Amino acid sequence: MKNVLLIALCIIVSACSNKYAKVINTQADYQIIPKPTSLKMSEGRFLLNEDTQVTAASTLANEGEYLSEMLSTVSGKTIPFLEEAQGNILLKLDETIENNEGYTLSVSYNQITITGKTSAGVFYGIQTLSQLIPLPAAVGDTQTEISIPATTITDSPKFVYRGMHLDVARHFFPVDFVKKYIDILAMHKMNTFHWHLTEDQGWRIEIKKYPKLTSIGSIRKETIVGHGNTWNKPEVEYDGKPYGGFYTQEDIKEVVAYAETRHITIIPEIELPGHSLAAITAYPELGNTGEQYEVGTRWGVFPEIYAPSEKTFEFLEDVLTEVIALFPSKLIHIGGDEAPKKQWEESKLAQDIIKREGLKDEHELQSYFIRRIEKFLNSKGRNIIGWDEILEGGLAPNATVMSWRGEKGGIEAAKMHHNVVMTPTRYCYFDFYQTKDRTNEPLAIGGNTSVEQVYSYNPLPKELTKEEQKYILGAQANVWTEYIKTPEHVEYMVLPRLTALSEVVWSNYETKDWADFQSRLKHLAKRYDALGFNYAKHSIQPDTEK
Repeated sequence: MKNVLLIALCIIVSACSNKYAKVINTQADYQIIPKPTSLKMSEGRFLLNEDTQVTAASTLANEGEYLSEMLSTVSGKTIPFLEEAQGNILLKLDETIENNEGYTLSVSYNQITITGKTSAGVFYGIQTLSQLIPLPAAVGDTQTEISIPATTITDSPKFVYRGMHLDVARHFFPVDFVKKYIDILAMHKMNTFHWHLTEDQGWRIEIKKYPKLTSIGSIRKETIVGHGNTWNKPEVEYDGKPYGGFYTQEDIKEVVAYAETRHITIIPEIELPGHSLAAITAYPELGNTGEQYEVGTRWGVFPEIYAPSEKTFEFLEDVLTEVIALFPSKLIHIGGDEAPKKQWEESKLAQDIIKREGLKDEHELQSYFIRRIEKFLNSKGRNIIGWDEILEGGLAPNATVMSWRGEKGGIEAAKMHHNVVMTPTRYCYFDFYQTKDRTNEPLAIGGNTSVEQVYSYNPLPKELTKEEQKYILGAQANVWTEYIKTPEHVEYMVLPRLTALSEVVWSNYETKDWADFQSRLKHLAKRYDALGFNYAKHSIQPDTEK
């Protein structure tokens, strides 16, 4: 699949002066999101022409080929990548750069140099360069010369974890769109994709040892129509249409390999002990009652939960063995959220384990459950990350906490010297409405998270000391898809809120300025238009300039 950025950038062109060395640039030429650490405007512009060549050592071949394809698509000319040659666009590494993802970008009228501490830094420099390519003076005018304003940019991210999540269990999205989603993340310098693969309403990853997870667990017989769950509704409407889909292991390998070229780590999520109805439907012996259930057809929290049996632990270890063979991520997400304990309260097996292990209650039983999974993953060289409910009953020794129910869980975990990813609902739930006026908005789960709210967020709680704040790895936004059925709808819910988040997790807070961000966002929105993205246009302040 061609990178969506490369396909659409072919129309991003601009007429420029012939005197490229002495052109006076303006602030409008440097509208970059996320805002760089340091940007110095310079005189002159670099012209893309038949003599332009991208060069780098073989260690940067991925980045060189990426940039070569992008510039060739933009200019309509063949701009080659040549290893170990003398070109006028040079990519290189410099170990003296302090931040592992840091870079410098230097543009003069006759040379572009992108230098990174690592290949990731070089890649982010390329993303910045792409935003310096002027928008079209006339769309489709292939004769227009393309030039890039001179500048010196020194840049690095504030946080090491810059994440986006996508739930593919409530609604399934094809491989091509997952790749496009990864491209959108890369464009915004995000480095982590949290892939939510299993749920009550569908199991979406092939596990060869347990084929019924996909032959049975990936398909629900129908889906609730409209808003809400069925707990308190005497009558509900269903669409009567079977719904399913899953990724083969070859699909997973393809997506993981693609993400690696974009310097994005994929963290898979296999939910446990709750949100497990689809798996229990496929294999009833994993449940507490032995009953034959059906895959969830509505939204909300289901009472079904894995039994804390040796059979269950064997199953989960087998599943995770196949998962970690597919995903190189150091972190494996195990869920841990919204796990009702009623079935454990009524289970002789669960109560016997509580007594045998000297546990206080079912919350401590969940901690016991998660600690066993953590010990297994640790033995395979991996660590767990889970939603903040994993704090209940005692936190597993090496666990990272994803704080979603506000910041309380993250603060508690950081004070215990556990790593934390902040993702509080108020700022980071992109399945919420984007405006208080819902008249013309597509159906959403509820709530309201505007672009300005996202932009205002600071992932470093004031309740933490400077030392404790070091355990905050960064932040992530979540896209739960109960009411998001299509790729176009995902884009609409993500953009431009992701744009605001990208600056939250990348840029210095001392330079944050909402009015300045809005100005740059209006400029970037024109690129979204050129790229064909479906975004929430009402979230961007109208441009009243003539």
